[in-house]
Amino acid sequence: MIRINQIKLKPNQNESSLAKIICDMLNISNEELISWHIYKKSIDARKNEVFYVYSVNAEVKDQKKKLSKIKNNNIQEVQVPQDFQPVPYKTDKRPIIVGSGPTGLFSALMLAKSGAKPLIIERGKKVEERISDIDAFWKERRLDTESNIQFGEGGAGTFSDGKLNTLIKDREGRGRHVLREMVKAGAPEEILYLNKPHIGTDRLRAVIINLRKTIESYGGEFKFSERVTEIETNQSGIASIITTKGNYKTDVAIFAIGHSARDTFAMLNEHIQIIPKPFSVGVRIEHPRRMIDTSQYGDAIKQYDLPSADYKMVHHCKNGRSVYTFCMCPGGIVTGASSEERTVVTNGMSYYARNGENSNSALLVSITPEDFGSDHPLSGVEFQRRLERKAFLAGGENYNAPAQLYKDFRSGIKSDGFGEVIPTYQPGVTFADLRMCLPSFIVDSLIEGIEDFGKKLKGFDRDDAVIIGVETRSSSPVRLQRDERMMSSLKGLYVAGEGSGYAGGIMSSAIEGIKVAEIITGGAGK
Repeated sequence: MIRINQIKLKPNQNESSLAKIICDMLNISNEELISWHIYKKSIDARKNEVFYVYSVNAEVKDQKKKLSKIKNNNIQEVQVPQDFQPVPYKTDKRPIIVGSGPTGLFSALMLAKSGAKPLIIERGKKVEERISDIDAFWKERRLDTESNIQFGEGGAGTFSDGKLNTLIKDREGRGRHVLREMVKAGAPEEILYLNKPHIGTDRLRAVIINLRKTIESYGGEFKFSERVTEIETNQSGIASIITTKGNYKTDVAIFAIGHSARDTFAMLNEHIQIIPKPFSVGVRIEHPRRMIDTSQYGDAIKQYDLPSADYKMVHHCKNGRSVYTFCMCPGGIVTGASSEERTVVTNGMSYYARNGENSNSALLVSITPEDFGSDHPLSGVEFQRRLERKAFLAGGENYNAPAQLYKDFRSGIKSDGFGEVIPTYQPGVTFADLRMCLPSFIVDSLIEGIEDFGKKLKGFDRDDAVIIGVETRSSSPVRLQRDERMMSSLKGLYVAGEGSGYAGGIMSSAIEGIKVAEIITGGAGK
């Protein structure tokens, strides 16, 4: 296969013109071009001029001969990775998977295709039922502590922007396998080549349902609304998983529990080694989508129909902390993501179209175990909980989130009205000084970061940008210790995914699911 990089098209140029460009660059006729497809597509909005930049894979006649005559660093021969094939499951013991987020679903998919007939135990509900419970919280403030943004089929990422990009090295191998499986389950094919693929919460929900049906078609079984409460052990290791509804014998279990299963962390702490890990906390910030688009694209926004713009920024503060944007949701909304009573937790979500009035992102400040006030393995959990409870009080004790205009956040005064930016947060917001629920080092870091980001992205530090608190669930506050084969100190108990402290986001978590399944079936898994 030949890969051609750095092909640029104007936004109004048709992608069908790529075939002619390929032929011209390879100096071949149209008849010599056997096939081609887009490998990667990104947008370049630098230098006040917008282009779509393509990498394409092409199959041509007499490939070796053609390549020998080309002297162009953007044209090279590549090997297309083979898709991952399941290794037959060799034992009669049925593996149990705890959690049905990306890690749980993709480990279940691989194990099911291997003939293992995995049992997947999920404390929350199916996607279809989960949607109703979340709507009830957002509209009526009725929180279901077992069915919410954090808990349920698909995990927390189900109600997010559905970003499918990852920075880990495995994105070309297992990562592309994840994307292909998602396309089979109904995701748009463009996720296979977009540089920053996203699926949107609306389309992701349907994909998750189809993944479940595929797993079931291979013999997998799901138990919803069933929470794991204990592990039974014997001299050999794990013996059974005890839940609120049953006792399931097994000697192989994957805990893919997500970053918010605090009670499960406490139970696991009695069986395996857990350590607190650094993570980040902060707020959500909202701006007009059109402002972000104009700041990123310039005058091209008036010329072309361009996708809603995103951004990613980081600032290193004078106090040694880092402030960065996270989980940016173009044209999205800010959501209530609480999983415990009398707490406020924020998150962000976008639909596939990304056409809402506002764009938002998390603004996070790095923290370390030294900030937690204790050396207990779950001290990071308690740090999160303290901030979430303070936010509940500041918001009026009705699940409203405390909110503040940036000019007032900077000055330390309570806001008394909105400007152009009207917050999207559901269930609702209450004006408050966010210093009531955030430590001073976080507030000071956020202000320094926002001022710096305003120099990089025009309007980011505008007076009427809305700050909403608090964002505490960016990643797991613990790390479940494991060996190089992803097994904990308890034989047969594997830990993987975001809750284990080794992954972050949909893609890296799904890749972890594939790796742990390969290990269990005797594949490489590295």
